Amino acid sequence: MNVPLIDWQPYAPLQRLHVDWLTNAGVEVAVLRLDLIDPLISGNKWFKLHHHLRAAQAAGAQGLISLGGAHSNHLHALAAAGKRFGFTTVGLLRGHPQATPTTRDLQDFGMHLHWLGFAGYRARNEPGFWQPWHAMYPQLHTVPEGGGGLAGALGCAPLVTQVREQLGAVGWADYDAWWLPAGTGTTLAGLVLADPREVYGALAVPQDHGVAPNVQAILQQAGQASRPYQLIKACRGGFAKVDDQLLEFMRASEQSSGVPLEPLYTAKALLALKEAVQTGHIARGRRVVFVHTGGLQGRRGFASPV
Repeated sequence: MNVPLIDWQPYAPLQRLHVDWLTNAGVEVAVLRLDLIDPLISGNKWFKLHHHLRAAQAAGAQGLISLGGAHSNHLHALAAAGKRFGFTTVGLLRGHPQATPTTRDLQDFGMHLHWLGFAGYRARNEPGFWQPWHAMYPQLHTVPEGGGGLAGALGCAPLVTQVREQLGAVGWADYDAWWLPAGTGTTLAGLVLADPREVYGALAVPQDHGVAPNVQAILQQAGQASRPYQLIKACRGGFAKVDDQLLEFMRASEQSSGVPLEPLYTAKALLALKEAVQTGHIARGRRVVFVHTGGLQGRRGFASPV
């Protein structure tokens, strides 16, 4: 069965964030709750997949093949979409076989898994990497890691429309900036292309993981290479590195705001926003849209409660 034409357009609510450190600084924040769009196909991942799915459908492909780790939100959303809408999915995973809540879901959703090891996964950007996989799965459409590329970025444009349509509900006439976690930079690039307002990406990965070149490549491909944005250090020692200060901030934020977070992306991004507010990088009187990119399923991968 070929990939069907999918016309599902989920809508994320925009909600004001009420915490003391914002009130004290005179900064207003509204959260775009992408975590609420769907129980399984959650967060920004669906928006990044949208144009990839359209391309697969137009090409007559029977499914999609992509890459990720053992806790990948991207693969989780792709596998859930495949199960719901009836198309084949294949995941190429970093490392060696392991059972995590995420990988168990991938298998339950019917995704075919191939473990590449660490060296094999590092080769994913080398010429010829995809050749054997295309030979094995000629009927599948390839999706870059994380749902990236220009197609992934363009799929995020509706987020701007959703925010603008809900400004009245949060008592705003306008807003000044976007603030969001950045893992590959694809969603950030999509917002930069779709909205002239300032866009801040809180890096969930070290600076040498290629977010800046990835964003620049997408902007250049779109003919908008000079569009400005800012990347903020927020990974706290590395991707998936978690410390007591972060976990305590996350617990306190959830308790005071009622907005659930996870420690890899959203909690780090919100803590970086707090630091930017307290240092004056985000000035008094500013109105900022914080993008909750979902990923709450990844909380299950931590041995201790978070």
